Amino acid sequence: GVPITLKANYFKLETDQNWYQYDVCFSPEVESAVEREGLLDNVKESIGVYVLDGTTMFSINDLGQNEMKLFSTWESDEIQTQISLQFVKKLVVGEACYIQFFNKLMRQEMRYLQLQLVGQNFCDESDKIVVSNHPVEVWPGYLTSVHQLKAGMLMNCLISTKVVRLDTVLDMLTKLKKDHSQRYEELFKQQIEGAVVLTKYDNQTYYVDYVNFDLTPTSTFEYLGGEQISYKDYYQSAYQKTISDDRQPLLVAHAGKGECVCLVPELCRMTGFDPETRANVAVMRELEERALLAPQDMIDRLNAFNKRLLEHQSVRRDLQAWNVRLDDKLIEFQGRVLPWDKILHGPHLGQVAEQSGWMTELGRKPMLVTPTLSTWTVIVPVTYKKDAQDFVTKLIDAAWRMRFDIRQPYFKYVSHQVPSFEEALEEVNLCLKPQMIMCIVPERGINHYTAIKKKCCLDRAVPTQVIVANNLTRKGVQSIATSVAIQMCCKIGGVPWTVEIPISGLMVVGFDVYHDTTPRGGNSYGAFVASLNKTFSQYFSAVSAHTPGQELSNDMASYLGDALCEYKKCNGALPEQIVIYRDGVFRHQIPEVKNREIVALKKCWKDTYGEQECRMAFIVVTKRIRTRLFHNNENPPPGTVADDCITTPEICDFFLVPRSVCQGTVRPTGYGVLFNKTGLDIVMLQKITYKMAHLYFNQRVSIA
Repeated sequence: GVPITLKANYFKLETDQNWYQYDVCFSPEVESAVEREGLLDNVKESIGVYVLDGTTMFSINDLGQNEMKLFSTWESDEIQTQISLQFVKKLVVGEACYIQFFNKLMRQEMRYLQLQLVGQNFCDESDKIVVSNHPVEVWPGYLTSVHQLKAGMLMNCLISTKVVRLDTVLDMLTKLKKDHSQRYEELFKQQIEGAVVLTKYDNQTYYVDYVNFDLTPTSTFEYLGGEQISYKDYYQSAYQKTISDDRQPLLVAHAGKGECVCLVPELCRMTGFDPETRANVAVMRELEERALLAPQDMIDRLNAFNKRLLEHQSVRRDLQAWNVRLDDKLIEFQGRVLPWDKILHGPHLGQVAEQSGWMTELGRKPMLVTPTLSTWTVIVPVTYKKDAQDFVTKLIDAAWRMRFDIRQPYFKYVSHQVPSFEEALEEVNLCLKPQMIMCIVPERGINHYTAIKKKCCLDRAVPTQVIVANNLTRKGVQSIATSVAIQMCCKIGGVPWTVEIPISGLMVVGFDVYHDTTPRGGNSYGAFVASLNKTFSQYFSAVSAHTPGQELSNDMASYLGDALCEYKKCNGALPEQIVIYRDGVFRHQIPEVKNREIVALKKCWKDTYGEQECRMAFIVVTKRIRTRLFHNNENPPPGTVADDCITTPEICDFFLVPRSVCQGTVRPTGYGVLFNKTGLDIVMLQKITYKMAHLYFNQRVSIA
């Protein structure tokens, strides 16, 4: 690839100081973190500067290996508390506790900036943006984390925004009571169970499990020392919050470590968007503009935040006391831009050679393989009859430009109701046996979509294309018609385009796990796909149920065995190499992935290939990352790879920018190569990864 100079949203931290870890015990026990720190502050002359994280204390001073006992008194109760400090170890650079200390230290420094901790985000409420004529605020903020990377100890910093609704959960309940007096409890449970709420008194976020209508603010619970106290009195005493509605039910939420907490709707704000806000195009556009930062704006905000830290007197004092130096500029390093690969299309393998505009050009070029769609049906509510007919005309024209022959369909008109769609699907399948069914559904037709897919995937297998009615007349409908034509071509066996991968006998595998996090759901499912041909357009697929919340798979290896059998049927031979992309794995799960999934996959290879040397790679994919890359204060071009400085020393990993974006700062995708016996070097694996990003036929763009 071509060398490129990059910056990333990391600031370097340096120190040559020794630090020590101690276990801290308070007697009598002290639950409040503020009170624990206050007690330690009283004996600071004896222990020196410290950072407290739960029951772990980090200090710059070696206090000896014998247990140290000190006594301190909290200002409000005058009760003497014994503090016991037990030496644990001297910290080693790069170990987990060393990084834990750095993270705690930097989060402690954030407090001096008068930022509000909202969930995991530090937000600047003083700089909040009020959205015009709508009960929503945007709080700008920062996400920080410290990591030991190849360039040393680096602090990652991401500019974030938190959308905060001003209405409370009680406001929602009151409105439901007014509008649906007979069934408001049922509707309230539907809307709030599984939602995330933000408490007004300490800005913590909670995931609501269920509503308990038997509990109210006047209900009591056992407080410290066994005393019974009402929720109303507790919130008044602890947070000076007066509750006005004594009849509201309580929300039950997880509070960590298997514990539950009861929340008062009046003291909880809703998060996310309600249907009314989502439907308001002007408001959503304004929120999007606030949230999406251009690269230059992101860099300016990062540098301003860094300057704000370094210029604060208390931060400078603390960092000097700990002998820590925070760099004042973003880290800069060398990356590479992978060469642009031609997109192959049409029966004679025509090439789209230009990287810019290849998506548009493909809409005017013949597709690689195009079957004929001769018998198909459009099921549409009669109110959309004219719009549907006009759209089908545009669809047929768009398909013809790509040499995809779509004949005129049979139109079946129905009402808006889900049962009407189900009856029509049954009738059409029985009488016409179409190659494909297109269903045009009303806006927000999630129930329609579910019913259609169930009917046509489980009851009677037939490809379907579902379109929301408002897309029939949207601006840019011709582009929509082109995209729909490509999807329909794929669903009946066509191949729109491919890329050239000069490795014979390559199978590419993908695996991910979906978790239904709603209280009513709770199920987890693993999905497995494996390519079966050299154009990577035909796939073997399998799905399995997991234990709820379980990310690791017991079935991946058996599915690979089935996929290898299918590959041999299609090609007359087994694949020579296998590259597996595994999504959804967190860093702390990597050892278990190696010990379980990779070991099982290697056994599958041996069972299938015998003594033939294993030629397989296993790559973990991470999309939800906080790393951002910049080149000349702009987004780096597609194909940019970063595999030094900001990558981890333990594994072979890299970041790839797979696409360009029209707005905001592009987010790279992270890849960690946990196992590689293919004989392919890291650069070739990077190239294969970039090529695969161009083979998602639902969109004429490269994807993450």
